Amino acid sequence: MAEEKMSAREQTFIIVFEKSFNSDVSFDELIEFSAGCENITVSEKAKKMITGIRDNFDEIDGIIENHLNKWKMNRISKVALAALRTGVFELAFAKSAPVGVIVNESVNLCKKYGTDEDKSFVNGVLGSVARDM
Repeated sequence: MAEEKMSAREQTFIIVFEKSFNSDVSFDELIEFSAGCENITVSEKAKKMITGIRDNFDEIDGIIENHLNKWKMNRISKVALAALRTGVFELAFAKSAPVGVIVNESVNLCKKYGTDEDKSFVNGVLGSVARDM
């Protein structure tokens, strides 16, 4: 069976997720570490997305926070937060795909790595962000 190639979005999600456990490690170091890992390689497209998230991190979190309905950032699961950061970056800064694709792919990452609650939460928050843009 052929191995499925990981999308740039999923590569980005994984690095952003890893960053949530290693706040003292830079995004650049996480990309460098991934070079020695056989399970993930970071494409040039993913590197650009990760750099964009790094460069706009506070603004991305501000957008997320503004769309949390009675939630606090520290209550969001690490999977959901990584999917939200990736999705909000794409919606607000990259605009590299149609809104529906960005939201759907972010929800799919939660289906793969998280829980039903994560996917519903991410769908709701990203839907709210998309409506405001």
